[in-house]
Amino acid sequence: MKKFYSLLLLMPLLFGCNKSEATDQVHKTEMIHEHDRCHLCGMVITKYPGPKGQVHLKAEKIVPKFCSSRDMFNFALQSENKRQIDYMMVHDAGSTDWDRPDDGAFIDAQSAFYVYGTTKKAVMGPAVAPFSTKAAAEAFATEYGGRVLAFNEITLELLAGDK
Repeated sequence: MKKFYSLLLLMPLLFGCNKSEATDQVHKTEMIHEHDRCHLCGMVITKYPGPKGQVHLKAEKIVPKFCSSRDMFNFALQSENKRQIDYMMVHDAGSTDWDRPDDGAFIDAQSAFYVYGTTKKAVMGPAVAPFSTKAAAEAFATEYGGRVLAFNEITLELLAGDK
Protein backbone atom coordinates (compact mmCIF):
# COMPACT_ATOMS: atom_id res chain seq x y z
CA MET A 1 0.00 0.00 0.00
CA LYS A 2 2.92 2.28 0.77
CA LYS A 3 4.24 1.81 -2.78
CA PHE A 4 0.82 2.72 -4.20
CA TYR A 5 0.78 6.06 -2.34
CA SER A 6 4.35 6.76 -3.40
CA LEU A 7 3.36 6.15 -7.00
CA LEU A 8 0.38 8.50 -6.66
CA LEU A 9 2.67 11.22 -5.33
CA LEU A 10 5.00 10.82 -8.30
CA MET A 11 2.25 10.94 -10.97
CA PRO A 12 2.10 14.75 -11.24
CA LEU A 13 5.84 14.85 -11.78
CA LEU A 14 5.62 12.34 -14.61
CA PHE A 15 2.90 14.25 -16.40
CA GLY A 16 4.66 17.55 -15.81
CA CYS A 17 7.71 16.31 -17.71
CA ASN A 18 5.67 15.66 -20.84
CA LYS A 19 4.38 19.21 -21.18
CA SER A 20 5.77 21.00 -24.20
CA GLU A 21 7.76 24.13 -23.48
CA ALA A 22 6.82 25.53 -26.89
CA THR A 23 3.18 25.79 -25.94
CA ASP A 24 4.07 27.67 -22.76
CA GLN A 25 6.08 30.35 -24.54
CA VAL A 26 4.27 33.61 -25.10
CA HIS A 27 5.84 35.81 -27.72
CA LYS A 28 6.52 39.19 -26.20
CA THR A 29 7.37 42.40 -27.98
CA GLU A 30 9.56 45.31 -27.04
CA MET A 31 8.20 48.82 -27.45
CA ILE A 32 9.95 50.93 -30.07
CA HIS A 33 10.98 54.17 -28.42
CA GLU A 34 11.46 57.57 -30.03
CA HIS A 35 15.26 57.35 -30.12
CA ASP A 36 15.69 53.63 -30.91
CA ARG A 37 17.91 52.99 -33.90
CA CYS A 38 17.70 50.26 -36.51
CA HIS A 39 20.00 47.37 -35.68
CA LEU A 40 20.96 47.00 -39.35
CA CYS A 41 21.30 50.52 -40.75
CA GLY A 42 21.40 52.76 -37.66
CA MET A 43 18.52 55.03 -38.72
CA VAL A 44 16.07 56.32 -36.09
CA ILE A 45 13.22 53.81 -36.39
CA THR A 46 10.24 56.06 -35.67
CA LYS A 47 11.21 58.70 -38.27
CA TYR A 48 10.09 56.57 -41.20
CA PRO A 49 6.80 55.09 -42.44
CA GLY A 50 5.91 51.46 -42.81
CA PRO A 51 5.83 48.37 -40.62
CA LYS A 52 8.79 47.66 -38.36
CA GLY A 53 10.26 44.43 -37.05
CA GLN A 54 12.18 42.96 -34.14
CA VAL A 55 14.16 39.80 -33.60
CA HIS A 56 14.26 37.95 -30.30
CA LEU A 57 17.50 36.04 -29.93
CA LYS A 58 18.09 32.86 -27.97
CA ALA A 59 19.89 33.46 -24.65
CA GLU A 60 20.21 37.21 -25.30
CA LYS A 61 18.65 40.09 -23.42
CA ILE A 62 18.96 42.62 -26.23
CA VAL A 63 16.23 42.69 -28.85
CA PRO A 64 17.40 44.00 -32.21
CA LYS A 65 14.78 46.38 -33.65
CA PHE A 66 14.50 47.45 -37.27
CA CYS A 67 13.22 50.49 -39.19
CA SER A 68 11.45 48.15 -41.61
CA SER A 69 10.42 44.55 -41.90
CA ARG A 70 12.72 44.49 -44.94
CA ASP A 71 15.78 45.31 -42.79
CA MET A 72 14.63 42.71 -40.25
CA PHE A 73 14.63 40.06 -42.98
CA ASN A 74 18.02 41.22 -44.30
CA PHE A 75 19.41 40.60 -40.81
CA ALA A 76 17.48 37.41 -40.01
CA LEU A 77 18.22 35.63 -43.29
CA GLN A 78 21.99 35.90 -42.92
CA SER A 79 23.27 32.42 -42.18
CA GLU A 80 25.25 33.51 -39.10
CA ASN A 81 22.09 35.04 -37.58
CA LYS A 82 19.50 32.36 -38.45
CA ARG A 83 20.49 29.88 -35.77
CA GLN A 84 20.46 32.54 -33.04
CA ILE A 85 16.83 33.57 -33.58
CA ASP A 86 14.15 32.47 -31.16
CA TYR A 87 11.28 34.34 -32.84
CA MET A 88 10.51 37.51 -34.82
CA MET A 89 7.70 40.05 -34.60
CA VAL A 90 6.38 42.49 -37.22
CA HIS A 91 3.70 45.18 -37.30
CA ASP A 92 0.43 44.00 -38.85
CA ALA A 93 0.02 46.55 -41.64
CA GLY A 94 -3.66 45.66 -41.83
CA SER A 95 -4.42 46.79 -38.30
CA THR A 96 -2.22 49.83 -37.77
CA ASP A 97 -1.43 53.16 -39.41
CA TRP A 98 1.19 52.84 -42.15
CA ASP A 99 2.90 56.13 -41.32
CA ARG A 100 3.04 55.59 -37.54
CA PRO A 101 2.69 51.88 -36.70
CA ASP A 102 1.37 51.12 -33.21
CA ASP A 103 3.41 48.68 -31.14
CA GLY A 104 0.17 47.04 -30.02
CA ALA A 105 -0.12 45.68 -33.58
CA PHE A 106 2.90 43.35 -33.49
CA ILE A 107 2.29 39.81 -34.76
CA ASP A 108 4.42 36.69 -35.10
CA ALA A 109 6.50 37.08 -38.27
CA GLN A 110 6.40 33.37 -39.20
CA SER A 111 2.61 33.26 -39.35
CA ALA A 112 2.26 36.53 -41.29
CA PHE A 113 1.61 36.98 -45.00
CA TYR A 114 3.70 39.56 -46.85
CA VAL A 115 3.17 41.87 -49.81
CA TYR A 116 6.37 42.54 -51.72
CA GLY A 117 6.73 45.07 -54.54
CA THR A 118 4.00 47.46 -53.46
CA THR A 119 3.86 51.12 -54.51
CA LYS A 120 3.28 52.11 -50.88
CA LYS A 121 6.25 54.16 -49.67
CA ALA A 122 8.51 52.57 -47.07
CA VAL A 123 12.08 52.93 -45.91
CA MET A 124 15.13 51.06 -47.27
CA GLY A 125 13.78 49.90 -50.63
CA PRO A 126 10.59 48.10 -51.61
CA ALA A 127 8.31 47.35 -48.69
CA VAL A 128 7.85 43.89 -47.26
CA ALA A 129 4.41 44.60 -45.80
CA PRO A 130 3.22 42.04 -43.20
CA PHE A 131 -0.41 41.08 -42.57
CA SER A 132 -2.04 38.73 -40.09
CA THR A 133 -4.33 37.24 -42.76
CA LYS A 134 -3.92 36.28 -46.38
CA ALA A 135 -7.17 38.09 -47.22
CA ALA A 136 -5.81 41.37 -45.81
CA ALA A 137 -2.56 40.92 -47.75
CA GLU A 138 -4.47 40.22 -50.98
CA ALA A 139 -6.68 43.29 -50.50
CA PHE A 140 -3.58 45.45 -49.92
CA ALA A 141 -1.87 43.99 -53.02
CA THR A 142 -4.97 44.70 -55.11
CA GLU A 143 -4.98 48.34 -53.97
CA TYR A 144 -1.23 49.09 -53.91
CA GLY A 145 0.31 46.40 -56.12
CA GLY A 146 2.78 43.70 -55.24
CA ARG A 147 2.54 39.98 -54.70
CA VAL A 148 1.52 38.03 -51.64
CA LEU A 149 4.19 35.78 -50.13
CA ALA A 150 4.46 33.46 -47.15
CA PHE A 151 7.23 33.87 -44.58
CA ASN A 152 9.43 31.15 -46.12
CA GLU A 153 9.20 32.81 -49.56
CA ILE A 154 11.11 35.90 -48.39
CA THR A 155 14.75 35.34 -49.36
CA LEU A 156 17.93 37.41 -49.57
CA GLU A 157 17.79 36.98 -53.36
CA LEU A 158 14.29 38.45 -53.45
CA LEU A 159 15.33 41.41 -51.28
CA ALA A 160 18.39 42.01 -53.47
CA GLY A 161 16.15 42.17 -56.53
CA ASP A 162 17.54 38.97 -58.07
CA LYS A 163 14.21 37.10 -58.02
